[in-house]
Amino acid sequence: MGMNVTQITEFTRSRCKIYIDQEFAFVLYKGELRLYRIREGEDIADDNYCTIMKEVLPRRAKLRCMNLLKSREYTEAQLRGKLQQGFYPEAVIDEAIAYMASYHYIDDLRYAVRYLSCYETARSQRRMEQDLWKKGIAGAVVEQALIEWEAESGGQDEMAMIRKLLEKKKYNASTADLKEQQRIYAFLMRKGYSAGGIRKAMKLQTADYCG
Repeated sequence: MGMNVTQITEFTRSRCKIYIDQEFAFVLYKGELRLYRIREGEDIADDNYCTIMKEVLPRRAKLRCMNLLKSREYTEAQLRGKLQQGFYPEAVIDEAIAYMASYHYIDDLRYAVRYLSCYETARSQRRMEQDLWKKGIAGAVVEQALIEWEAESGGQDEMAMIRKLLEKKKYNASTADLKEQQRIYAFLMRKGYSAGGIRKAMKLQTADYCG
């Protein structure tokens, strides 16, 4: 029994979603429906299906990735998400991602190290770690990136960063009441700094103001 095209719906003005045996299969340009003789209610020829899945869509997915990567760097998860938004079949997405990775067009470790280096003076280490996790980078990769980043840059001076923020907030522990202390503490915690580092910096800030 062949593969039956059970539904064709318009996706955009130039493209359509194709359903085979009641399940979504892929998106094709309208001209390709004629080229590969795809008609609703009829079977799709095995050789045409093979051409679409093994040649047409993989080539298109790779080109999509290359075009995206021209403007900026993506993590594997981000690039995979872009392809999923384009309704590429999962097998095609896997092939495109593997191709990009094989040529190091995408490299989550490289991305993570660059990210850490870029934001090391503006964000806490914990905040940067959380950002990288949200971008879909695996925990083990983030850990390795931290090791490489610290080896290159020496890591962060958390104390200096916290004290800089305290100065920016014009915090003076000698005059701040409990409510103000709690507000500043919560602010710094949200920034991802350690509780111990915050308490120590706030205490030192007091010493500075007291002369």
